[in-house]
Amino acid sequence: MAEHTSSSITIEATPAEVMAVIADFGRYAEWTGEVKQAEVLESDEQGRATQVRLVLDAGAIKDDHVLAYSWPEPNVVRWSLVKSQMLRQIDGSYSLAPVAGGEHTEVTYQLTVDVKIPMLGMIKRKAEKVIIDRALDGLKKRVESGAAS
Repeated sequence: MAEHTSSSITIEATPAEVMAVIADFGRYAEWTGEVKQAEVLESDEQGRATQVRLVLDAGAIKDDHVLAYSWPEPNVVRWSLVKSQMLRQIDGSYSLAPVAGGEHTEVTYQLTVDVKIPMLGMIKRKAEKVIIDRALDGLKKRVESGAAS
């Protein structure tokens, strides 16, 4: 099994408020840093994205790829690679857990990336960590600023 990288952050908002920002793919370029463009290709009957095209620029990892999304629980979203120019694998998830009476949310982001070009595992983990940390910081700032409303 491939190694993954994960990190968590606490956000001053309810899980529903945090998930609303995570699910708003059309605005990812405004807060994620690495995602330069996002386009929802398919949605489920509840209006949640099930396939999204993302243009990514994360320094060592630049790509135009399509991810499949699943929403197995109200506070969990998972994704996996459908097609890519550079990536062999990308699996990730956001898991949200209410804390402090439900007015705060602990967000855990887990990511596994494998590229088609040879790259040391240490460099891949570092790239994953950069992607995760920037995404969590951007998510926290986005949610807490109220810009998602």
